[in-house]
Amino acid sequence: MITDDSFSFLAQLLDAPGPSSFEIAPARIWRTEAGRFADQVDADVSGNSIAIVNPGGSPRIMLAGHIDEIGLIITHICDEGFLYFDGIGGWDPQVLVGQRVRILTQDGEVIGVIGKKPIHLITAEEREKASKLKDLWMDIGAKNPEETAERGVRIGDPAVIDSKLVRLNDELVVSRAMDNRIGAYIVLETLRRLANNRTGLKAEVAAVATTQEEIGPTGGGVRTAAHRFDPAVAIVVDVTFATDAPEIDEKRVGEHDLGSGPVLSRGSAAHPIVFERLAAAAEAEQIPYTIQASGRQTMTDADAIYLSRDGVATALVSVPNRYMHSPNEMVSLQDLDASIRLIEAFIRGVDENTDFTPR
Repeated sequence: MITDDSFSFLAQLLDAPGPSSFEIAPARIWRTEAGRFADQVDADVSGNSIAIVNPGGSPRIMLAGHIDEIGLIITHICDEGFLYFDGIGGWDPQVLVGQRVRILTQDGEVIGVIGKKPIHLITAEEREKASKLKDLWMDIGAKNPEETAERGVRIGDPAVIDSKLVRLNDELVVSRAMDNRIGAYIVLETLRRLANNRTGLKAEVAAVATTQEEIGPTGGGVRTAAHRFDPAVAIVVDVTFATDAPEIDEKRVGEHDLGSGPVLSRGSAAHPIVFERLAAAAEAEQIPYTIQASGRQTMTDADAIYLSRDGVATALVSVPNRYMHSPNEMVSLQDLDASIRLIEAFIRGVDENTDFTPR
């Protein structure tokens, strides 16, 4: 069950601005929370944050959730003071039109709006075409580059959509940063529950909030984190497409409704023994789950971890997410709690004699 304190931590984490390569703010919040219960808390040169419980235990298990989000980065400041930008990660430019943004400068945040030529001035031919990032700009109310400089805005400053967590009801929450701040949340909350009840815990468990996944889907910061911790087993927590919204093709991505529990990946980077043990733990604990096929790659941190060093027995646990890579991604708190309970149960069922070699 997600407590009020745990939800407060989730809200702080989701609201903190931290696009890929600029994850400092959410990472600090994550490490502060980890310091309340973990035996060890640290950060590395890649920006990854790591918290460990039961050091010296066996086997070594790594739980990874990337803490970055998609964002924008300023590429040019024109003579009239407008800011042109590119994407950090994958955007549908249509969702950016008219949005407010928070630009992260060395002097603090600057609020701006994303502008586009008004519909009254768009030709009939132009109306039939989708907007592109090059057709948009940011407006901070500056008249020239000198005024932008006075506000502390520079080329290379990142930005995020200016939106905060909204709770729609007891179950559903909306945020721009569900992908994948909730993965970083789930791995740390799992570690908290293990720390609070260490009875029977044999493994050394590290929760890692990884960086740069959105711009390095085959391994951003997680490559260095996995090399440093050298786990025998890893569970990556990310999001996947919720299929209970209109126009989603279940034949393509499977059937994963909000509230249907964690999604377990099969194939590609997903180790068969870890998958089967997760599925068995879910059934033993009566935790609902669905299965997703990954024939070639998962496009998550799992693709980097499972080939680290001599190989890592890796699994991917995903949370259904509506409206992915938009200003209003939606998930179910029930799925977050179910994912935490599943991973905790899996870890408690592993000891130094558990063999993950397929035979």
